[in-house]
Order: sequence, then C-alpha cells, then structure tokens
Amino acid sequence: MKNTHVGGNFDEFLEKEGLLAEAQAEAIKRVLVWQIQEYLNNTGTKKSAFARLMGTSRSQLDRLLDPDNTSLNLKTLSNAAEAMGKHLELRLV
Repeated sequence: MKNTHVGGNFDEFLEKEGLLAEAQAEAIKRVLVWQIQEYLNNTGTKKSAFARLMGTSRSQLDRLLDPDNTSLNLKTLSNAAEAMGKHLELRLV
C-alpha cells in the first residue's frame, strides 16, 4: 500500500491547511527579532537607547521584539534597520 504522505513537503501541507502565510509571517518576524537582539547583545546597546535611535518608545520596541506579535509597520522596521546601520530590503518573490 502506498503511503499518501510520502513525497510532499511541509510548505505544501501548510498551504493545503491554509496556514502557509501565517507560518511564513511568524518565521520572518522571528528572524527579524533575532537579528535585532543579536545587534543589541553584540553592541551592548540598551533597549531604551535603541528605541531613541529609532525615534520610538521603549514599549513600541518591546512590541517589535515580541516574536508572537506578527503585526509589523514598515516604517518601524526601516527605523530599526537604520538604527543598526543597515537598510530594509523588501521583495515580493
């Protein structure tokens, strides 16, 4: 008997279940949070100082760093990138 689960991939499964977009958004957010946390740890920058560099509040930064909160503002992301000496690149592929 042939196994119907062999040969597919996880993205296909998530898409079939209607969960792919949500899973991708959460994965992207977790990577962004990791990158910002790494910057803060490697540079010794305090969250309050980083928030000032971003031109935002500490509570807004905490929301940005919450990996479970996937609602993101492009301006906030751009400000975070600029505060780290980087730029935000967004592509639709």
